Amino acid sequence: CYRNHANLPSLLRLYSNYVLSHHCFLLDNSLTLNKLLREAPDSIQVLLEQWRDRQVLLAGNYARQDGIGHEIERLEEESRILEKRILQQLPSIAAARQFVTWTDVQKQLKAGETAIEFVQFRYHNNKLESTDSVFICALLIRPDEAHPRFIPLFEKKELESLLNRHTERGAGFANYLYAPVAQMPSEKSLYEMIWQPLEKALTGVKTVFFSPVGLLHRLNLNAVAIPRTTEKLSDRYRLISLGSTRQLVAAPSTIVAATAASPNATVIGGIRYDMDSTAIRKANETILQKRGLEDLPFNQADSSRSNPEWKFLPWTAVEALSVAEILKANGIQVQNRQGYAATEAFFKSLGLPGGEPSPRILHVATHGYFFPDPRQQLPLKQAPPTRDEPVYKVSKHPMIRSGLILAGANQVWINGKSFDDVEDGVLTAYEISQLDLSNTELVVLSACETGLGDIDGNEGVYGLQRAFKIAGAKYLIMSLWQVPDYATQELMTLFYALWLEDKMTIPDAFHAAQKQLRKKFPQPSDWAGFVLVE
Repeated sequence: CYRNHANLPSLLRLYSNYVLSHHCFLLDNSLTLNKLLREAPDSIQVLLEQWRDRQVLLAGNYARQDGIGHEIERLEEESRILEKRILQQLPSIAAARQFVTWTDVQKQLKAGETAIEFVQFRYHNNKLESTDSVFICALLIRPDEAHPRFIPLFEKKELESLLNRHTERGAGFANYLYAPVAQMPSEKSLYEMIWQPLEKALTGVKTVFFSPVGLLHRLNLNAVAIPRTTEKLSDRYRLISLGSTRQLVAAPSTIVAATAASPNATVIGGIRYDMDSTAIRKANETILQKRGLEDLPFNQADSSRSNPEWKFLPWTAVEALSVAEILKANGIQVQNRQGYAATEAFFKSLGLPGGEPSPRILHVATHGYFFPDPRQQLPLKQAPPTRDEPVYKVSKHPMIRSGLILAGANQVWINGKSFDDVEDGVLTAYEISQLDLSNTELVVLSACETGLGDIDGNEGVYGLQRAFKIAGAKYLIMSLWQVPDYATQELMTLFYALWLEDKMTIPDAFHAAQKQLRKKFPQPSDWAGFVLVE
């Protein structure tokens, strides 16, 4: 009925303003709060330290197999009380949060540019009754039009069918998903679902700023094939992914560019995942003394169900050395952590609130993990998972079910117990979200499936992506499926060379690197697994 509505232009303006203010609303509030906390006066710092202490303890308890019940409830309640006291003394988040309208976004667009906010909503029939159908649509803003365009795209279940066609997220999954034409008679290709309905509205457009929603977070739009050609969307458009297109209006970042005076980087790769308590303790000793930290024990966790161990990734050692050499050649001071030195305690020390600034470049080549919420897949009246399952699989907290694997992690991953008082080596997204990476311009997660997580329609992905955003990082490169490590090593080497030596911007260098890699490895599974998010 919207097509024939007499007040359609006014409705589209109002709806666009609503979407811009509510897309990733909670994440935006978290970022605003973190900014206020970093600038908080000394009178609040004592309360802030107490609150951070609770967050660290909560992170440890969420990640413990027996971390349920009174201890977590007590810490959560204490955190809420401290948060309330802190917020009472801080300026209003609402006042600090920048309100952006669609016309503000439009003013930032140049000729040949377009902004798209993807949206999803549940369909209501003519009787205004809710149905099971969820539709994905686009709100498209051009610099030369009087109001946004509303363009229906596809039904959510169509994309779900494509994404669920393969249980393993490897080469077969990627090459099936990004095929130029649908592989099943009952399906549409990604191009037919997402881009074909937009084509008429994109006449003359070369650059598209877009904000994904829902399952679109699981896609690399640059890799979408254009039927009856050998082209991908990246051959016709410069596609830039944003958390929300209101970022086009946001104040410029205060992060110093990586090529400025005294830049620094931390490169992690070639990690040993088996447990060598002596080597890990030695690696942690200086860090813990310097920071005044204590290891959070995992030794009370218990699991009677074993998991396959994390295997050493030889190409990550090559990648880390190659990246480090490129960075050093461009005047960047590099701290390189490999083997047993790549500990969880070391990683946390990089962004300890109140400590030294985080590195401007953080490159991590390792395994990543993500487990979907098993409670959403339970038959009616079936009991929830028991404590016999590893906590990383069954936690109710989505940012525990997503994380990175660091030195010594096999001990807890396989047996459910860490060694003595050494951190377990499983760095959860929740723990990352408690760090201060506001000085970090670029995080590269050169690991499998680091872009995955629980998806909330309006809030985006609850996983590593959200964790690093909350921590304050500006750009994030992450993966959508199990990417071959030889191809990953080559992509990263190309990217850094184009960015630092050829002086491209981070987005342009990343997309150019993928195009070069595509010439050598034409299958999407080899070159399209990584995405860049600002």
